[in-house]
Amino acid sequence: MITILQILGCLGVFLFGMKVLSEGIQKTAGEKMRQIMATMTTNRIAGVSTGFMTTCLLQSSSATTVIVVSFVNAGLLTLVESIGVIMGANLGTTLTAWIIAAVGKFSLSKIAIPIIGIGMPMIFIGKNRLKSFGEVLIGFGLLFFGLGLLKEAVPDVKSMLASTDPLVKAQAESWLQSIKGLSGYGYGSLLIFLGIGVILTLIVQSSSAAMAITVTLALNGWIGFQESAAVVLGENIGTTVTAWLASLGANVNAKRAARAHFMFNVLGVIWMLIAFIPFTAGVVWLGEHLPESFRMAKHQSDIGFNLAIFHSLFNLTNIVLLIGFVPLIAKIVTRWVKDDPGSAGERTRLQYISQQFVDVGELNLPEAQKAVQEMASVNKEMIQGLLNILDNPSVDLEARVARSSQLEDDSDLMMHDITDYLVRCSTNELSDAHAALITGMLRIVAEFEEISDCEFRVVKLMERKVNKQHDMDPEVIAGLREHAKAVAAFIDFYSERLFHPITASDLKQANKLENEIDELRKTLNRGAMGRMQNGGDIKAEMLNVDLSNQLEKIGNHALNVMETAHEMGQG
Repeated sequence: MITILQILGCLGVFLFGMKVLSEGIQKTAGEKMRQIMATMTTNRIAGVSTGFMTTCLLQSSSATTVIVVSFVNAGLLTLVESIGVIMGANLGTTLTAWIIAAVGKFSLSKIAIPIIGIGMPMIFIGKNRLKSFGEVLIGFGLLFFGLGLLKEAVPDVKSMLASTDPLVKAQAESWLQSIKGLSGYGYGSLLIFLGIGVILTLIVQSSSAAMAITVTLALNGWIGFQESAAVVLGENIGTTVTAWLASLGANVNAKRAARAHFMFNVLGVIWMLIAFIPFTAGVVWLGEHLPESFRMAKHQSDIGFNLAIFHSLFNLTNIVLLIGFVPLIAKIVTRWVKDDPGSAGERTRLQYISQQFVDVGELNLPEAQKAVQEMASVNKEMIQGLLNILDNPSVDLEARVARSSQLEDDSDLMMHDITDYLVRCSTNELSDAHAALITGMLRIVAEFEEISDCEFRVVKLMERKVNKQHDMDPEVIAGLREHAKAVAAFIDFYSERLFHPITASDLKQANKLENEIDELRKTLNRGAMGRMQNGGDIKAEMLNVDLSNQLEKIGNHALNVMETAHEMGQG
């Protein structure tokens, strides 16, 4: 029991190191990684490279695939692009096996403590990027230290068998007999160990952690090469469950991306089971011909490096075999996950998707940015609807008012989703710049929601004006149209500049637009007051005053958006 707790503790150090490492890398290079994930996927090869690099940095294929699913959910990646990234993620996770295999070559724990020692001062005295780089070093150190501890915590079977203590020797023989009992069923045994790999990955929810356990057990003589290779195949299937779970509640394309990940890995395991014997024999031959410098200094066998070779060669071969069939895989999963007819025309709900052991708060921000831009487009559509009403006030307004009401409801829902999403992102460790970005987005979506409320009020006031057959003086309507066009120009202005650097010239132009809207309000209200004094329809003129006041409020909120966007850029 103590041994099991020690192994779990060592695994905990490894996983915590992986978490700190991933978060530090996101703070240090999160912006570049987001750009790479969103833009460097134009073809399959670029997608594979992107997935490989991202997973090597994050040390978690599960984290990468969850990011892919969330990007597909937000429309930042297409289904075909996502499949290429997922393929690369599978190859990137093989780096873990090479790191773990190196435990036998030299003591990782000896270099782990100095790495932590270098990173620790950076945490306390450093700021921004230097502090984040310190976290990266501490994460690396903890990851290496955990691997070293894990290697020492797992009992060495050969040492136990050579022990003079009969109880220790008997215990080792008992354990080995149990494992051998699973190894005597030919191909059935491969399926058994494959199933163990699936279950192990489901339990620890990290293919890297499962790989650490597998390689360590193999290095210490608990399982042979073929058994451990079968466990690795099971881990390849088990890791797809994380993405599958992440896609629950997401849109159709996100579900398809998760199914594509599952399908790609399962197809790979199927052909590998067919070619397992000759493939593993080839890996052993390749391992025997490693350069002498690769020889294991602390182990009598090269099983650790053989497993690393197997894992890398299997995933690389799987990519080579299936990369040409990406469009076909996309078609199959499209038929597998059919479009939901009930969701046609509905806006995609923003859903926070993360991974248990590696927080990807930094890399989730592009989804929030896209949702904020979509909310800005709702403002644009609503003001355009108002302009259409002012252009044709005599046309039946029922359908247009209903559409405006739907858009206002959408805006309320989007603000709720984005706010909840950003609050959840903010619970992760974030760089100062990204914390400022989240704060700014929270304020901007609140302003957008106020703008949509004002726009809907204007539409309802116009509906009342038409239904009550109040004075529809062409000159008054022309003035309101000019006012609304000025507001529409301001909405276009901030929509085009969201998440781009806001210059002093931009702020000057924003103030000019807001002043223009304010002057138009004063002019229209003076006209209304004059007509009332000259015996005009008081109710009609009060409606005109309400209309211009609501439009001026939109100008105020739009200026707040620009000022907040400028502050975000300074963070």
